[in-house]
Amino acid sequence: MAMTLPPLSVVVIGRNEGQRLVRCLESIAAIRSAHPELEVIYVDSASSDGSRETATRLGAKTIALEASHPTAALGRNAGWKQASAEYVLFLDGDTILHPDFPERAFESLLADPAIAAVWGHRREIHPEASLYNRILDLDWIYPPGPAEFCGGDVLMRRSALEAAGGYDGTLIAGEEPELCRRMRALGYQILHIDAPMTGHDLEMRRFRQYWKRALRAGFAYAQVSSRFRGTGDPFWQSDRIANLRRGGFWALSFLATLVLSAVLRSVLPAAAWIALLLVLSLRSAWKARWKSASAVTLLLYGLHSQLQQVPICIGQLSYDLDPRKGRQKKLIEYKGASSLP
Repeated sequence: MAMTLPPLSVVVIGRNEGQRLVRCLESIAAIRSAHPELEVIYVDSASSDGSRETATRLGAKTIALEASHPTAALGRNAGWKQASAEYVLFLDGDTILHPDFPERAFESLLADPAIAAVWGHRREIHPEASLYNRILDLDWIYPPGPAEFCGGDVLMRRSALEAAGGYDGTLIAGEEPELCRRMRALGYQILHIDAPMTGHDLEMRRFRQYWKRALRAGFAYAQVSSRFRGTGDPFWQSDRIANLRRGGFWALSFLATLVLSAVLRSVLPAAAWIALLLVLSLRSAWKARWKSASAVTLLLYGLHSQLQQVPICIGQLSYDLDPRKGRQKKLIEYKGASSLP
């Protein structure tokens, strides 16, 4: 007997997503037959490409986010507070919803009132489009089961959102793990299920994008961990310290290698540095071997795991050294407007 599904509100956030937004909204429309009580809300962060008009034309209720420094957290808050259903599915505008995910997520969510959020697998739509897409596709892969956090795409219980106070609108990134931390403190659980959830369009083709994405991650580690420093559950504090050590090591060792190579007029220091990088990258690749069957992809992912620590470290230091860190910082964007036809 088919499960009777409750009303569902879908909140999509975006900024200059262009055709990516069209694909996202069309993927939501495809589940309407299984979810007759479906509400679609699009929250726009000052787009200049006609995204609001496009969303309205495709049947979504559209909200213009009025904020001097718009963030994903503010957009999601604006959306769920206008939603009418008890269950809210959050999506980013650059994703494509898998048609089976809401029903699979409801199986767990309706079975246990202690579960506040359910998320599945997000994967890149075009991992072949660039080395960055190929590498970062593996960043989305997590083992299923009880989790400490979720990502931006997630089905949540509205009552849990209300109890936790929603997303922290002052965070420029890391708002989902921070919210999950507060939900878990209230006794709720976060569940990652073994089911496809969304396809994501990273569309990353330049090193500058990769660098800015890692900077943002570092800033998020520092900003979120500062919220819980000195508490019984110092969330992300150990990760933050580890990131600082690794990033500092690779940056300082690289500079020391350049100096030694120049002073000694020898390539041996550089060769030793590269050898160490390869050994540690191979170790990271071996640990991640369950994520991919491709040895080349795993090696690239291993290199990424080591070298991303430098911009992550810089992002953390930018927060720690910023005298305005008590106030909201401008969003760090690494993706431009959609280049899709």
